[in-house]
Amino acid sequence: MENLEFLLENKKFQEIKAQLENLNIADIAAMFENIKNNQQIIILFKLLSKDVAADVFSFLNADTQEIIINALKDKEIESIMADLYMDDATDFLKEMPANVVKRILKNTTKENRDIINKLLTYPENSAGSIMTTEFIDIKQELTVEEAFNKIKKKAEDAETIGTIFVTDSRRKIEGVVSIKDLILANKTDVIKDIMNPNVVYSTTLTDQEEVSKLFDKYDFYALPIIDNEQRLVGIVTVDDIMDVVKDEVTEDMEKMAAISPSDNPYLKTSSLTHAKKRIFWLLFLTISASITGAIMSFFEDAFVAIPALVTFIPMLMGTGGNCGSQSATLVIRGLALNEITLKDYFKVAFKEFKVSLLVSSVLSVVNFFLVWIRYDDPLLAFVIAISLVIVVIISEFIGGGLPILAKKCKLDPAIMAAPIISTLVDCIAIVSYFLIASAILQL
Repeated sequence: MENLEFLLENKKFQEIKAQLENLNIADIAAMFENIKNNQQIIILFKLLSKDVAADVFSFLNADTQEIIINALKDKEIESIMADLYMDDATDFLKEMPANVVKRILKNTTKENRDIINKLLTYPENSAGSIMTTEFIDIKQELTVEEAFNKIKKKAEDAETIGTIFVTDSRRKIEGVVSIKDLILANKTDVIKDIMNPNVVYSTTLTDQEEVSKLFDKYDFYALPIIDNEQRLVGIVTVDDIMDVVKDEVTEDMEKMAAISPSDNPYLKTSSLTHAKKRIFWLLFLTISASITGAIMSFFEDAFVAIPALVTFIPMLMGTGGNCGSQSATLVIRGLALNEITLKDYFKVAFKEFKVSLLVSSVLSVVNFFLVWIRYDDPLLAFVIAISLVIVVIISEFIGGGLPILAKKCKLDPAIMAAPIISTLVDCIAIVSYFLIASAILQL
């Protein structure tokens, strides 16, 4: 990057072009992210060869793409749009302001414009919204040699040629064949005899997360997408699914941290937007914490009689919250990977019960002796030990059960992560602790 900036500042454009020819497209795109001068961004992009420019453009973030588009002439925009894959073009247009979109579509061929408009009509996060329409399909009556001739003609415009789909005259899928199958077959073999008729596919309205699970299960490079008339209308490729997985993981992380999901990078999101994304849950947690305080005030007589009881409240609440969060994290992961289904609720509850018995046994024994040694009060130590057992069992049960309940209610299980579970567990821990203390210590 230091060398590139030096060359740009000194207008060594031929040297830059020579170096760019030896770089990977993704590495070239990464360079743009580190250039702060808009004029240098435009210069660097115009130094790219025509064959490389569109591919690099598809890797850039929306802000950089807008800077470049605003600096290009209509003919240059037309060239980029002609070389972009339709799914990349659609994603790009989604991020652009209306005036930029209008100019881009004006410089796009009618055929591509119709395809883009069609892709934009599919619901967000659906298979239709991430698929590409540039794929190769062949007829089952062709010989291998004839199939290769057709593939060669269409290969340049197709996003992938590793997987070829076999369709009939109405574009309904009849089978699938890989390039490996074609290479290993004889030239005179008929596609019908070497294709796999058992095709796994998805529909345009299928959620993209479900599509990603099919890729994970079957190790696909490309998945066919059909419309409501069972016609092949596009494919989803593995590079698109990698983006989906990244977005889904990010969304779940944000929900588990009690933050409303956002598609924008952290540093490019305003402080006001960050605050809006967080304030609702912070208000909820603040109000819920006041409920915990009200519960403690109800048992004020107990800790007035034995002040030492207060010192163990943070430990019990923290332990309960941590146990619940651990269970929730594992169950949410299991639900996301289809390792756990709604029918497994009682299996999960029983497993978490066994785990809680083992965990609480160790914690209660250790803390029993610690409290006894510190306060020389075996009865107080017994209260803490019993309270730990109860709190851990309830926490594990809540942590394991709430995500499944959320799934049952058609909600994202991730929202039942740390913040909500900790709030519930805190209230239950306080009530359980003081009830046990009142009963055993006769307060």
